This record gives sequence, structure tokens and C-alpha cells, in this order.
Amino acid sequence: MLKTFRTVSFIEGVSLIALLLIAMPAKYYFGYFDVIFPVGITHGVLWMLYFVLSLMVSHKYNWSIAFWLLTLLVSVVPFSCFILERKLKTLSVK
Repeated sequence: MLKTFRTVSFIEGVSLIALLLIAMPAKYYFGYFDVIFPVGITHGVLWMLYFVLSLMVSHKYNWSIAFWLLTLLVSVVPFSCFILERKLKTLSVK
């Protein structure tokens, strides 16, 4: 289950980066309004999946509430998914 969460975390992080650095500038600077909806919906669905999986993994691996809240914070900060990936990789090795 941790491997699935790590994969979803990575994909969700990349979708956030795509939303912020590709779709939103395409809409607001270049007038391409058709790009934001599919990227935004994809990111939203991935974030909901991320949230549910984070709850499941946190219960299975007995994470503290602080660490779980940190994983939620990571989901809204661009590029922080890569830092979380390294931390979760060390957890899965133990």
C-alpha cells in the first residue's frame, strides 16, 4: 500500500506542477481556456485519491498526526512531493 501511495503522491505532485506552470499560464497569459479544465479535474481527482490513501497508509503504518498533516501540506506545495518521496522511500526500506 505504501508503494501505491508513493506513486500517487508523485503523480499528484506532477499534476500540481502542470496545473501551476502549464495550464494556468496558458489560460491567463495566452488565452487557451480549454487547457485548464482537464488538467484541473485530473489534479482534483488525484488529490482526493492522495487524501484517502494518506489516511489509509497513516493508519497502517501508525504515523503521528503531525506527520500525516505534513503529508497533506506537501500536497499543496509545488515540488515538495519529491522530498516526501525520498522520506517515504526510507520508510519502506525499514
